[in-house]
Amino acid sequence: MALHLSADAVPVAAAPQKYLFGPVADFLMLGGSAFLILPVLFFVPLKYEGFVGATMLLLAHLINHPHFAHSYQLFYRNFGRKVRGDGYDKNLQVRYIFAGIVVPLIMGGFFAYGSIAGNARLLGYAGNAMAFFVGWHYVKQGYGMLMVDAVLKRRFFNEQDKKVLLFNGYAVWLFAWLQTNAVITERQFWGLDYYTFAAPSWVTNIAVFAAAASTAATVVMLINRWRKHGGTLPYNGVVAYVVSLYAWILFVRINPLWLLVVPALHSLQYLAVVWRYQTNVELDRSDAVIEPEFKVLSIIGPMYRLRVLGFIIIGSILGILGFWLVPIALSALIPYNKEVLGSSLFLFIAWIFINVHHYFLDNVMWRRGNPEVSKYLFR
Repeated sequence: MALHLSADAVPVAAAPQKYLFGPVADFLMLGGSAFLILPVLFFVPLKYEGFVGATMLLLAHLINHPHFAHSYQLFYRNFGRKVRGDGYDKNLQVRYIFAGIVVPLIMGGFFAYGSIAGNARLLGYAGNAMAFFVGWHYVKQGYGMLMVDAVLKRRFFNEQDKKVLLFNGYAVWLFAWLQTNAVITERQFWGLDYYTFAAPSWVTNIAVFAAAASTAATVVMLINRWRKHGGTLPYNGVVAYVVSLYAWILFVRINPLWLLVVPALHSLQYLAVVWRYQTNVELDRSDAVIEPEFKVLSIIGPMYRLRVLGFIIIGSILGILGFWLVPIALSALIPYNKEVLGSSLFLFIAWIFINVHHYFLDNVMWRRGNPEVSKYLFR
């Protein structure tokens, strides 16, 4: 989720909502659960690592896939109106068209050409692209969560503070990415090989200095804000920002099990905002608090809860279809050179397509100035 919300995006007269769901739920969903889960993984006995890893991977899929699907549900809702610019400024209209139409056409053309040509090396560059953009996406989401919590707590960051936070996020991300590209190594994703780059050591040295300096500047800035605001900060947002940059990007490789768990924790961040957003959308309907017509459904509560549950179920189904069922079916039905491209070509394409496209979708949806975000996220 690449939230571009500014902490001063909400009118002063707007009634603030202090939490998305509550102090404990926000802490756990926005990143606090990392402090509870990740340290424990250091103490998993070696003989149980396989079982724990498989369990964590399964849970990650159950949480991760719906979070991707939800971005499609929100982005393409009333898409015709967005393309026409009905209620959206010109800049946002162009961004919706580019991310919603142009980007998938470009990626579709790339994958089609690479597959038809049997060019495994060309397709492998898509693996590099996903590895590169994932850190950028994590940074933007962590920063966005901090901005959301700042608005909810009425603890606004000025423009200079936001520049410090963003620069630090990018610096940490680039240093982490360069660490994984110190030497050329072969990696594999769904049966297709791709290669990391060999970044010059002097570039990495500059990156580590920039990351260290910007981290120090961020700490100083937060301490100054804490003093200025009487010993208070948007703490859940700060937690989200810190774990996104450091636990989930910079230090994620210190334990192999972390690599399996972190995507689920990242997705949980996203779900906290999306579920609150969708709940507010449903609360805006005239029959939101009416009990369901069928008594058996009344156990769920009013209609708005039933509709939010339906939104979640649809997202889960779309996630299973997009990541598993459709690509597996395509791999079985469409002939291609499996000796060159492996037996899981369409899984490779689907996973990278959805991941990378998701970054573009979020980069548009959660921008400051999007009327839907202003209307529904901070109610």
